[in-house]
Amino acid sequence: MAVIPNGTLRVVDGIKRVYYDGYWIKAYDPPADTLRAKKTLIQSLTRRLFNHVEHGINIPGKRLEEARQAYEREEEPARKRVKGAMLAGALFNRATDIFTNLVELQEKGIEIDQDNALMHECGDCLQEALSLGRMVLHRSGEEGIDELWGEPFRAFSIPVEQFYESRYIKISQTLRDIDRISEAMVHMFAHDPVFADVPSLLRRFTDEAKNKCETLRTDTDIFDVWSGFVVASEQLGAYAPRLPAQPDVTLMRHAADGIRLIKQGRALITYLSRARVTMPRSMKDYLERCEEYQRNYHPVLAVAVAATA
Repeated sequence: MAVIPNGTLRVVDGIKRVYYDGYWIKAYDPPADTLRAKKTLIQSLTRRLFNHVEHGINIPGKRLEEARQAYEREEEPARKRVKGAMLAGALFNRATDIFTNLVELQEKGIEIDQDNALMHECGDCLQEALSLGRMVLHRSGEEGIDELWGEPFRAFSIPVEQFYESRYIKISQTLRDIDRISEAMVHMFAHDPVFADVPSLLRRFTDEAKNKCETLRTDTDIFDVWSGFVVASEQLGAYAPRLPAQPDVTLMRHAADGIRLIKQGRALITYLSRARVTMPRSMKDYLERCEEYQRNYHPVLAVAVAATA
């Protein structure tokens, strides 16, 4: 079987797609590599970043020095982490402020080159923010998402077309992890009468989540894509386990633990689909919980569950 090189473009069912690591991902034409295009891209990436990280760190760039002083004065470790995250937010916003003004100057006929002092300051702000990104948690509180913190700096420092290529690689990695989580969940419930309908609901939700992951919000299909994703998520979240009229305590615990894992898995796949980057620690922890759940499904419980079929 011929190996398909990464970066191969092909029209599949009328949609332009690009191949990376086993996935044909919806492809978009990158904008022209201009300061205006980079400004728009960095603004979009910065908004997306703040949409996925913990609350309270979107500090205006004009308060950068206040944020730095607060961080440097803090000695208590937990508070210093939060203040470091707030400093990172202020640095990102300062960089965006600088870039926006540079583009406005360029549009008025003022030539801006790469050696401009403000360009250097913009790059320095993004680089420092990236170094502080390890202090920032995803909104779930489970781990950081370093890949998102690196994106604005990469968009600033490399050609726009090259940046788009790097995004496809990250999307393919995210799709792979969504599949891994989904497969573990399907395997966990495949022969469990209490959760008989869950595998089919999971497969539909997974397909919708992957579709959402590869689709930009500016795409004309986003209305169908987002609504399909939300409905599939709601249907999976509303699943009620099949229990006898008077289940024993063991069976009730089994059902409650299963529902908890469904909700956690649904949330994790949602985080991945929306952020379009991997969350390796969260995935590892979740897969371990799935394995523990299956180990606890001992023969006595299996008999009790079978009685509900």
